[in-house]
Amino acid sequence: MKKKEIKILLVDDEQDILEIVGYNLAQEGYQIVTAVNGKEAVQKAKKELPHLIIMDVMMPEMDGMEACEHIRKIPELSNVIVAFLTARSEDYSQVAGFEAGADDYIAKPIKPKVLVSKVKALLRRLKEDEAKSDVLTVGNIEVNREEYKIIQGGKEIILPRKEFELFYLLASKPGKVFKREEILDKVWGNEVVVGGRTIDVHIRKLREKIGDDLFKTIKGVGYKLEV
Repeated sequence: MKKKEIKILLVDDEQDILEIVGYNLAQEGYQIVTAVNGKEAVQKAKKELPHLIIMDVMMPEMDGMEACEHIRKIPELSNVIVAFLTARSEDYSQVAGFEAGADDYIAKPIKPKVLVSKVKALLRRLKEDEAKSDVLTVGNIEVNREEYKIIQGGKEIILPRKEFELFYLLASKPGKVFKREEILDKVWGNEVVVGGRTIDVHIRKLREKIGDDLFKTIKGVGYKLEV
């Protein structure tokens, strides 16, 4: 992806910060969109679908933490990179930021050149994601996310959309324990509110169709795929 195709959303209630940061990133060739509070940030994010969001924490209307939580529930923005740019550098604040769904935490003040380098490092993740194949192979199972198709030992298995998305999530990182909250967020997002029981039902169906031994329950935590 070329720089001119990369869109960055800057969110800060201080106009001078937006101008300085925006100017330096625009000079690098990035598309810049701005918002002055968390509420506007969520609206702009939905409309513009940025690749990276750099957001202040302490803002009127809606703070950065809450805005990040809202953004993470939007399916189209599940892969957006979110970095907090803030003067608050206390450990508890950083932990709260990561729990809200942030990918990184940048402390103010920061020199423009350093910020640009930080942004470039964050955007390398886009290239890593682009390099990933649309076809996953786990054991004797091939998962094609473009065609919503699973082939196991040469046999094609057709799954309903949510069952497929749940299986694809688990298969994306075999051995990793996905917490129930993470599964609900990434598979169901901000759709109709569902309970944890919904996950159990979908896992049971996947066990029946693909194989009971593949799915491991971690009591009180979530599920993982073992191959």
